[in-house]
Amino acid sequence: MDPILKLKHTIDALFGVGVSRHLPKQIEFFFSKRTGRIREVYHNQKLLCTLRIDGGLAITPHFAQILMKSKKFKENCLEIDKDSKPFVEDGRSVFCGHVVWCGKNIRIQSEVPVLYKNKVIAVGKAILSSEMMKEQRIGVAVKVRDSLKNQPEG
Repeated sequence: MDPILKLKHTIDALFGVGVSRHLPKQIEFFFSKRTGRIREVYHNQKLLCTLRIDGGLAITPHFAQILMKSKKFKENCLEIDKDSKPFVEDGRSVFCGHVVWCGKNIRIQSEVPVLYKNKVIAVGKAILSSEMMKEQRIGVAVKVRDSLKNQPEG
């Protein structure tokens, strides 16, 4: 299967049909030497995402910001308040009490971009679903995997 087509199908399956239209045109693929599978996807020497063995994608904040052009993609995101912004940028977890808004497509263990004023500041894995985040005031909502502080400048 064509790697671009496979990536587009994966993005559409995970984030909603039509989100893959916002994929940049010139993308580079790096394949595993042992298995021949897609490992990493780059655009202008910047890492966009890594394909997981389980079929999921580990996206970067840079790639999440590119996909934010899609309204459907925003339903996979959550917005935080001003108080928690510095901690989340530092790579700390997002707690339910600091969630201002969350999209309806957030499921447990799904990839979640964390927003502050419609800018992606971190990406992580959901611990709770969107319904549970809205109901609860205490506990971890998203475990942050990659934040702006971890990104190289440039």
